Amino acid sequence: MTPGARVAAAIGVLDAIREGAPAERALTNWARGARYAGSGDRAAVRDHVFAVLRRRRSCAALGGGDDGRALMVGLLRGQGADPGTLFTGEGHAPPALSDAERAAGRAPDAAEARDLPDWLWPRFGAALGDDGAAWAADMLRHRAPVTLRVNARRMTRDAAQAALAREGVVCRPVDDINMGLQVIEGERKISSSGPYRSGAAELQDASSQAAMEALVLSPGARVLDYCAGGGGKTLALAARLDGDWFAHDISARRMSDLPARAARAGVGVRICETSELPALGPFDAVLCDVPCSGSGTWRRGPQAKWTLTRDDLAGLSDVQLEILAQASRLVAPGGLLIYCTCSVFIEENEHVVERFSCGSGDWRALMSRRWPISAAGDGFYLAQLGREPS
Repeated sequence: MTPGARVAAAIGVLDAIREGAPAERALTNWARGARYAGSGDRAAVRDHVFAVLRRRRSCAALGGGDDGRALMVGLLRGQGADPGTLFTGEGHAPPALSDAERAAGRAPDAAEARDLPDWLWPRFGAALGDDGAAWAADMLRHRAPVTLRVNARRMTRDAAQAALAREGVVCRPVDDINMGLQVIEGERKISSSGPYRSGAAELQDASSQAAMEALVLSPGARVLDYCAGGGGKTLALAARLDGDWFAHDISARRMSDLPARAARAGVGVRICETSELPALGPFDAVLCDVPCSGSGTWRRGPQAKWTLTRDDLAGLSDVQLEILAQASRLVAPGGLLIYCTCSVFIEENEHVVERFSCGSGDWRALMSRRWPISAAGDGFYLAQLGREPS
């Protein structure tokens, strides 16, 4: 595909998203109908689409509209390119710009330049302060870093870095994380690399890694990952600590790959159904990586920042509180209840912990910590709770 044809394809995908399709589904549907598109073409179209979704408001201002065509014009202008060089109507490129389109567009105002809905901006400020909110908003306008966690049961970080480099995956150590490597070249070769296939390296965000390293657990502990999802946090903990590991999720299909991943990583993880938990408990620690807005990860899933509503946010905090209440019943005396989100919002973090502590009467936060949205990792929150002595 020519560069212009890739832009035309991105316009079609963006129009499908505008009509309500999830971004991944819209991209998949386009790829299925574009058998001629190679892997490089698919990656380029995806990059265009996600770049627009991260910067939708500023692209709309610069392009003079909110359909796929105007958004792509705005993206190119924001990147310092002349859209007219790609909008030519030749070789499957989009039709040439009209005089009206050339004249349309303006510099985004202060609110538009943040590329956030107006109602969310005060919540970023409340959680992060004015400077932190401005930094976070800017970070969310760019691609997320790609980070690997080296499995200490399989390989040292230095050895993994060298092995990956031999296969074209160039990395650098992540500051303040024992086993983190940030990929700076060759990210599309990760899944076929020896360290990844052998379980010596796993994809995991740097902030999530740092949070699991910050947890204080005793060797031999019985630990339940109550909202396990794919199980990445269980595997991170098991890589550095001997223990008995249990994983549960209300949607069992989310854990479908976990047994194979755990086997590659050299650890044993028992997959648990909800009905089994009372008999298997109590546990020395119960980890609740609860459903959340994902605001700390919106670089990776930028469509979510445009679809989240006030009612959604309020509903999430109620769900989070209920999950803490359920999980707390499975914690052994003297054990730990661990709460985490990939959100930056106080409503989903400190406020939920405070509401739970006040409502329960005997739980208190032993530790509460945030990781900011940064060039190294996503926004993340972690709280470690213990019972008040009776």
